[in-house]
Amino acid sequence: MANNVQTKADTSMTAQDISEKYNSGKRVLDFTGKKKIFFGISLCIILIGIICNFIFGTTLDIQFSGGATLTFSYQGDIDQNKLYDFIQAKTTDRISTSFSSDMVGGTGNSVTVQFAGNDSIDKEIGSTLNADLQKEFPDNSFTLLEENSVDASMGFSFLLKCLVAVAIASVLMVLYVTIRFKKIGGLSAGVMALVALFHDIALIYFMYVIFRWPIDSNFIAVVLMILGYSLNDTIVIYDRVREQRKLMGRKIGVDTVFNVSCSKTIRRTIMTSVTTLVAIMTVYVVASVFNIASVKGFALPMMIGVISGCYSSLCIAGPLWVMWQQRKAKKKAEAKASR
Repeated sequence: MANNVQTKADTSMTAQDISEKYNSGKRVLDFTGKKKIFFGISLCIILIGIICNFIFGTTLDIQFSGGATLTFSYQGDIDQNKLYDFIQAKTTDRISTSFSSDMVGGTGNSVTVQFAGNDSIDKEIGSTLNADLQKEFPDNSFTLLEENSVDASMGFSFLLKCLVAVAIASVLMVLYVTIRFKKIGGLSAGVMALVALFHDIALIYFMYVIFRWPIDSNFIAVVLMILGYSLNDTIVIYDRVREQRKLMGRKIGVDTVFNVSCSKTIRRTIMTSVTTLVAIMTVYVVASVFNIASVKGFALPMMIGVISGCYSSLCIAGPLWVMWQQRKAKKKAEAKASR
């Protein structure tokens, strides 16, 4: 915040005065003054994601689209790309593969092959492919471990239930924020918190699109966890705004109140996010070492979600809430002047 910035209600207070009086002499960061930069960054990322979505499209995992899975165990090392190309050449269906190793001592490895679009597995597919793999890779001792299939209608029903769960969670969160923060404009606080949550969900979704990951149950789990994590960050800031509003009074502009509140909480917010990131990163590293695809597929989007949640709480939800409150105050002033 520049030193010559003044509030509308108290023109005698400069940024330095506000810093000394309300932030123990520490610098008050001007989040609302840089809102156009923050909004521009988010819009650029979302635009890139939309372009990638048109180029690559969205891939649904067989959990949602229907399909079949075959799991094979094998010994030793193998060229994963060569194995993928070999299996893909055996079928007209689109396939995906995921590899994993045991966590004890590398005594065995496994590969799960997903066939998208199959309503069920022909009993001969698994045994035939197993025989082909044994012939093509004789030194790896391929063995068929498991066969599963998901009907397309069941997969769509599961996807619909997951989306309903996300929608219900979002609505309940908005209601909670609206009720809890009545004194600072509960509805506006709740709606802008929801906008920030949708911002985080969009970034996670576009990450799946860009890396060509199929949308699966991990995606839904990450979304639900980020909804709670991001909202917690936003609530911490709103809580401080409510305290600062009471302390600073109604004469101080809402933008100044928000900037002071964020400046007071930013260290806690960042440290909480860094601590969470370190924990998730440790999980990701362990999963990478042991090649546990399902855990990696959860941990990496979570890391992006944590970063996005911290950013959106400080730079998206708050400035939007300030804009709402300023517009509301302007309308009241115009209505009062017209009487």
